[in-house]
Amino acid sequence: MLKTLLEKNSYRVTTAFSPVDAKRLIQSMAYDVVLTDLRMPEISGMELIRWVKKQSPKTQIVMMTGYADIGTAIESIKKGAFNYIPKPLSPDEVLNVVKEALDASSDNSSKEQISKAELLQSDYQEGVSSQSRKMSQHIQLVAPTPISVLIVGESGTGKEYVAKLIHAKSKRAGKPFVAVDCGAIPKELVASEFFGHVKGSFTGAIADKVGNFEAANGGTLFLDEVGNLPYNSQIQLLRVLQERLIKPVGSNREITVDVRIIAATNENLLSAQDKGEFREDLYHRLNEFQINVPPLRARQQDIMYFAHYFLEQSNRYLDKSVQGFDKSLEPVFMNYSWPGNLREMKNVIKRATLLAHGKWITLNEIPAEIYSGSQTSHFALYNEKDENESILKALEATNYNKSQAARLLKIDRKTLYNKLKTYKIQLPERDK
Repeated sequence: MLKTLLEKNSYRVTTAFSPVDAKRLIQSMAYDVVLTDLRMPEISGMELIRWVKKQSPKTQIVMMTGYADIGTAIESIKKGAFNYIPKPLSPDEVLNVVKEALDASSDNSSKEQISKAELLQSDYQEGVSSQSRKMSQHIQLVAPTPISVLIVGESGTGKEYVAKLIHAKSKRAGKPFVAVDCGAIPKELVASEFFGHVKGSFTGAIADKVGNFEAANGGTLFLDEVGNLPYNSQIQLLRVLQERLIKPVGSNREITVDVRIIAATNENLLSAQDKGEFREDLYHRLNEFQINVPPLRARQQDIMYFAHYFLEQSNRYLDKSVQGFDKSLEPVFMNYSWPGNLREMKNVIKRATLLAHGKWITLNEIPAEIYSGSQTSHFALYNEKDENESILKALEATNYNKSQAARLLKIDRKTLYNKLKTYKIQLPERDK
């Protein structure tokens, strides 16, 4: 089926019906992309990845798995796979991933730029959903150009990491990346922070100061939460972007600067324009190309992928060896809205990793607000077998607090008592 699909789209395809055949073919000919199953007789997909990358480092590998094992998929990427595709396979998804793998295979970027991007990966992880892949395509497209970029997304979605990735993949990668939180600068100090000042130019200016524009000269200046800039400061910023000249506060000396601007906001700047709070000409100067970072709740395929990624990070940070998540957690994570996005998830999982006593993170280590209220349809009671299991899970998740368990199950406390008697569920002695 895959061979037919790919050949219809003008790809040359060879099939192998066992890992041994695949190894023989790869030894005799170089392939741009290898699509492999995870579980196979004789040699596993993981073993094949290691062998292929050793035999042909430039070959990109795409893992296919029907086992819904996100942890294994992440492990395959760590071993050198380019990406993974869950079964059942979507033709459009297969074609997209193969195209991306071929693009990566033919990318002849310098080793210096690649190494910088790899260093950045220790902090930034690209998702695997279609939305994440689209964002990644936009990053790859705009990074080598000199145009200004506006990154739009909710708080906690990783806008600064996107900005750093654009810089790392740009021609300015060897130059400074300077990040400025526009919402944290007092309005009377914006000019000093941006353009610098000379000693004695105002009270408190006890020494010369280099501004952010001069510090970023030749590189990239990242203006985070640019919508918080005072209106007068917006005028100053626009003038610098047009003229590429700055004048430190208290100085008559003009300095030429060559800086690429990347700005980010979690506000609707078009709405701010209508209210007279953000200049239209500055908006168009900053928004030569826009990248939208979707919220985590809109990237369902990324939720457990990032959960496992943050678990790996937390294990390293806390020197622990938690293996994964209890199966009851996946529906909780998938149903939760994650208002704080990736930042919230990272904090939740770091805390849960610290609290975990065994090999698995369970509902006991997760804050109650994540699985309470309308987010907990997975605890609904259906039939006798499901009810008994759901009641036990809810009791365990709430440390046998019957009131909290009843809320989790969306039933009243009296109904819970009746069901405990009906199913003869025994509580620990202290909780009876």
